[in-house]
Amino acid sequence: MAKIYSSASPKNGNLKPKDETVSFLLNYSKALSVINYNKLKFEALLN
Repeated sequence: MAKIYSSASPKNGNLKPKDETVSFLLNYSKALSVINYNKLKFEALLN
């Protein structure tokens, strides 16, 4: 497990996600609803 986290990160910080990835994350965040009730959190995916 230590070997996984000890590898060097990429030197350039310019990560370019695919358009499909960005679209998926935006659509997911639009459909996600978090409801707080007392000290509980309920997550609902509104599809």
